[in-house]
Amino acid sequence: MHQQPFIDSPAKRIIIRAGRRGGKTVGAATLAVKRFAAGRRVLYAAPTSEQIDAFWFEVKRALQRDLEREALYKNETDHVIEVPGTKQRIRAKTAWNAETMRGDYADVLILDEFQLMNEDTWEIVGAPMLLDNDGDAVLIYTPPSIRSAGISKARDPRHAAKMFQRAQADTSGRWASFHFTSRDNPHISADALRDIARDMTSLAIRQEIDAEDIEDVPGALWTRSMIDAARVSKPAELYYIAVGLDPSATSHASSDEAGIIVAGAGMCDCKGIPEPHAFILDDSSLLGSPAQWAMAAVSAFHRFKASGLFAESNQGGEMVALTISTIRDAPGVTLIHANQGKRVRAEPVVALYEQGRVHHVGILPGLEDEMCSWMATSSESPNRIDAMVYAVLQLGIGAGGSLVAFEIDE
Repeated sequence: MHQQPFIDSPAKRIIIRAGRRGGKTVGAATLAVKRFAAGRRVLYAAPTSEQIDAFWFEVKRALQRDLEREALYKNETDHVIEVPGTKQRIRAKTAWNAETMRGDYADVLILDEFQLMNEDTWEIVGAPMLLDNDGDAVLIYTPPSIRSAGISKARDPRHAAKMFQRAQADTSGRWASFHFTSRDNPHISADALRDIARDMTSLAIRQEIDAEDIEDVPGALWTRSMIDAARVSKPAELYYIAVGLDPSATSHASSDEAGIIVAGAGMCDCKGIPEPHAFILDDSSLLGSPAQWAMAAVSAFHRFKASGLFAESNQGGEMVALTISTIRDAPGVTLIHANQGKRVRAEPVVALYEQGRVHHVGILPGLEDEMCSWMATSSESPNRIDAMVYAVLQLGIGAGGSLVAFEIDE
């Protein structure tokens, strides 16, 4: 079976990139039972109780004979199986973040659906847990797609992918990396795969079925490396801050997102010559009703002490202005009309990114995923991108000045 290589691996740190229903939980349970039988203390953690139940079922099935003759102690509430009178055990528990991991220890730690966990689960609690006895770690993840990013607790949705890359580059033998897809599971039918993929985009299929870490989408206007190269932890001193709003096209809260991006302009001498740069400060985009996105935009304006709030007027400009005006302490909103296509109006901003003159302050996963996956030929509206473009172009830092590809509505 395709899980066997990682189950038998002697590496101290194992990271597995696997597709949905690729057999990773069965493999994790098999590894856990094998290490338990060898006298180890195993802790398995996953974000949700449903994932715990799948692992727990496989462990109990493997140990059924010993459980039936009561050679092992079992606690269903705490998901514990142990050899009575010893520290030899298997335990399964939920772990979205570091706090749920505290107060326990193990010498074999398995973190399943690692991409959804907060990084502190490993960095602050998991790794130190293994220091005393040089324990082993098994980290399992499925590359996150845009559709799954909303349930992640990670600060950086790519933290698991970055760890996988470091493991691949390791030459010491301490780290080992493994990759298998949903299609590698001989027990999953073609019909089941079609059911899984029915409502998925081709990009999501590559990520969640084929277990590919997609850094950049061919044809996308931005790349990860372009964004990462100019990323900063804090902005320069800002002399102008703009909030860009791309309102939802409908009045239904569940239809599409409203893009809300905050950008500021500040002087930077990154190349020895002082010049204005843009700093992307915040992404407050949300799925919500007009009242909700208007409230979020006004809140972002006051939180960052912005100089202007700019909203697209193509989708009902009067409604946008009226909705914002109903919010307490709302600023005046400048309505802008996009008179060119999305790609054309984005190009001046792309050029600024290529010149290293746009900096993301920290990690903005929703915006960055959209930037690196949206293609101009797509029928989907890039709400965050549009809002970011509106905000950056109002800063007036490009060669063409502000308001490129826009008209101010009177």
